[in-house]
Amino acid sequence: MKIDANLGSDLAGAPAAAEKLEREGYGGVWVAEAGSDPFLLSLQAISATGSVTVGTSVAIAFARTPMTLATVGFDLARHSRGRFVLGLGSQVKAHIERRYSMPWSRPAARMRELVLAMRAIWACWQDGDKLDFRGDFYTHTLMTPFFAQQPHEYGPPPVYLAGVGERMTEVAGEVADGFFVHPFTTDRYVREVTLPALERGRAKAGEEGFDGYTVCGSAMVVTGHTEEETAKAARGIKRQIAFYGSTPAYRPVLDLHGLGDLQPELTALSKEGRWREMTDLITDDILDEFAVTGTPDEIGPALQAKIGDIYDRVTLYTPYRIDPASFFPDGRGASR
Repeated sequence: MKIDANLGSDLAGAPAAAEKLEREGYGGVWVAEAGSDPFLLSLQAISATGSVTVGTSVAIAFARTPMTLATVGFDLARHSRGRFVLGLGSQVKAHIERRYSMPWSRPAARMRELVLAMRAIWACWQDGDKLDFRGDFYTHTLMTPFFAQQPHEYGPPPVYLAGVGERMTEVAGEVADGFFVHPFTTDRYVREVTLPALERGRAKAGEEGFDGYTVCGSAMVVTGHTEEETAKAARGIKRQIAFYGSTPAYRPVLDLHGLGDLQPELTALSKEGRWREMTDLITDDILDEFAVTGTPDEIGPALQAKIGDIYDRVTLYTPYRIDPASFFPDGRGASR
């Protein structure tokens, strides 16, 4: 299991930050679409590093077309010499329609078709296939030599999808090369719900098991160098659990643990802006279901013991201030 890190959204500081994360031994660097453009951040990170995986986690798929995503993905795969991963997520209806002014309908079916359309475009550029993709949401039938990308030795990037619901997870298993598990999850939910959904999708594609497929996790971590720091970290993670738990779409995770009634209570408090009271509802037992707690040098072994058989890669989810190098006190790094 490789340990990855999130880069952040500071475009100017991205090269130095990415280089530092690579030097500290992280296996991958992920950028989110939050503030700065994720593909510009990825370009900065790629240019400053030489070995780590760099990818979007995630870029908003429905804010773009298959052609625009195919173009930037193909460019970054070439520039990175095969180190780039095109990670995509759907976002939610309100953001797609009201923030991006783009169409929204049948998100799982739309995502499936978007990935297949990208693959058709890449096959045109890389293999010389005629571009003739006709779907319910996207149509791509025109590609002239002037606008065509030239094939390159690294080929198209792998595509990872993010999902929460079982239907989107099945789509990811069917058409993607990897899957991002949402941070608001537990190892039990992944074993009993997420992995079976991925397997159903893999079966639709004629695949068995997860050979050649990458499952990425985002592990909530409670740690610090002192008791005070650890207590603040625990409070920060509880606050994040409460925030996610207030979203109705995430209730199935709580239901599995007999905590479903907590969701409407959190939702009601969130609408009133009572964030402190929301956090107080997250007990230590709930924290233990969602997070791993320990000193920085204990976190790696603890993650390996709890979820090492689930994930191929995991990103440490730490919504509080801590030096990323703290997790590798022996200097070996996670990618070795």
